[in-house]
Amino acid sequence: MDFPRSAGILLSVSSLPGPFGIGTLGQEARQFVDRLAAAGQRWWQLLPLGPTSYGDSPYQSPSAFAGNDYFIDPRQLYEDGFIDRRTLDATAYSGPPEQVDYAFVQRSRRRLFRQALTRFSAAPPADFEAFCHEHEWWLEDYTLFLAIKEAHRGLPLWRWEKEVRNRHPRTLAMWRVTGAEQIAYHRMVQYFFYRQWNALRDYAHGRGVHLIGDIPIYVAADSADVWSNPHIFDLAEDKSPRAMAGCPPDAFSEDGQLWGNPVYDWRALRLSGYHFWLRRLRHTFSQVDVLRIDHFRGLASYYAIPAGASTARAGTWRAGPGMSLWRAVRRRLGDLPIIAEDLGFLTPEVETLLADSGFPGMKVLQFAFDGAKDNTHLPYNHPRNSIVYTGTHDNNTLVGWLNDLTEEERGHIRRFLRVPPEESLHRPLLAAALASPAAVCILPLQDVLGLDGTARMNTPSTVGGNWQWRATTSQLHPAQPCFRWLADNTALYGRRSDTD
Repeated sequence: MDFPRSAGILLSVSSLPGPFGIGTLGQEARQFVDRLAAAGQRWWQLLPLGPTSYGDSPYQSPSAFAGNDYFIDPRQLYEDGFIDRRTLDATAYSGPPEQVDYAFVQRSRRRLFRQALTRFSAAPPADFEAFCHEHEWWLEDYTLFLAIKEAHRGLPLWRWEKEVRNRHPRTLAMWRVTGAEQIAYHRMVQYFFYRQWNALRDYAHGRGVHLIGDIPIYVAADSADVWSNPHIFDLAEDKSPRAMAGCPPDAFSEDGQLWGNPVYDWRALRLSGYHFWLRRLRHTFSQVDVLRIDHFRGLASYYAIPAGASTARAGTWRAGPGMSLWRAVRRRLGDLPIIAEDLGFLTPEVETLLADSGFPGMKVLQFAFDGAKDNTHLPYNHPRNSIVYTGTHDNNTLVGWLNDLTEEERGHIRRFLRVPPEESLHRPLLAAALASPAAVCILPLQDVLGLDGTARMNTPSTVGGNWQWRATTSQLHPAQPCFRWLADNTALYGRRSDTD
C-alpha cells in the first residue's frame, strides 16, 4: 500500500478517560476521534483489542479473535435495556482517573454481564443469531475453552484431563451441555463487543479517521488458539510449550526476554496453506484498516528457548517462513496494508524480508541519536516507505526519555535540531517526526501531551505497573493547547488530513 503523507496518534482503548476504571468504546472514544479529526489526523493506532490475561498485557490473550470485554461501554447496555440503573451505577469507579484498575474492572464487569445475561437470554437481539453464525468458526472453540477453564478454576489447558486437552468428541459434547450457561454468557459478551466496536469504527470512518490495528506474532500458550490448533505449534504431549518465544540477551537485558508463548511449527503451517494466519489476517482486517505486525523479524528467523529455562540465554535461532507466508497471503487475500515492526536484533535476512515484502518498517526517534550518521532512525535516513514514531508503547515517554539522558546526550540532540539550551527539546522532537520524509508519522498521545515517565505504558521484562496509564478528561479537552499545536504542525509539514 502506498500510504499518503499523513499523521496519527497512538493510544490504547484502555487509556481513554471515562467513569468505569478503564477506557471503553463509548462516548469518550468518539470524542477522541473528534479530537483527531479536528487536528487533521488520519490515523488512530491502537494496541491489540483482544482480552487480556496474565499481567494485563494486550499481547497475551486467550484468543486471537475475541474482543476485550473490558472495553464494552456499560452505558450502551443500559440504554439498550440489558441492565438496570443500579447495575450501571455500580460500575462507576471512584479511584485515580489516570490509571486502569484491572481488579475493579474485572469484578464490576462480571456483575454487569451476569445481570445482562438474564435479560439477553429472555429476548435476544434480532441480529444475535446472525452474529453467532458469522463468527462460529472461532466463537465455538473460544466460548467452550473459557467454560472449561472456569470450571477448572483457571488452570492452564495442559493441566486439564487428557480427554479435554486432546478434544475427544464425546468429552467436548458433554462440556457443551454442562457449560451451556457460561458458553451463552461469553457469546453474549462477544456480541456486545463487536456491536460496539463496529459502531465506533463506522463513526471514525465518518470523521475521516482510519484505524491501525496491532497483532502479536505469537499467541498465548494458554489460549483457545493453541487448544483448537495444537498441530501448528511446537508442543509437548500435554499441550504445554516445548519451546518458548523470546529474544536473546542484548544491551537492554543481560538475560534476554522470556515471553512464554509457544513457537509455531512453521512446516505444519506451510503444509496447511497457512490457514490459521489467513483466517487471523482476514478477521483482523474486518476490524481495522491497517495492521501492524509485532515482532515481524520473527518471520525471518525466531528465537526459541527450551521449556523450563529460567532465562532466555539457552535459546537458539530457527528459520521462519519468510516470503513463503506472504506469497500465500497475497494469493488468497491480495496486497494488504501492513506495517512491519522491524525493531530489535536485525540481520540481513530480516532486511531482505522487509524489502521483498514491500511493507513499511518503523523508525523511532528515541533510537536515533547514538552519534552514528548511518543510524537508520535519524530523520534524514528515513525512507518514504516507513512509519516514524517518537516512541512506541514499550518506550518511555519522550519527556521521560529526555529526563533520563545525560547533559552530553541532550546536547547532541540540541545541535542536531538547532535548539538553544534554554528551550525544551520535547516539541522540537515532535516537529522532527512530523517533518520526516516517512510517509506516516504516529505520535503517542503521552508525547503530544508532554507527559513524563509516570505516564509510560510498558517497561519490557518487568511485571506489574504496566498497561495502566490513562488520559484524563481534562487532558483530552478540545481547548488543550497541544491539540492546536498538533493541528498547526501537521498542516505545516504537509500531513493534514482534511475531513470537512
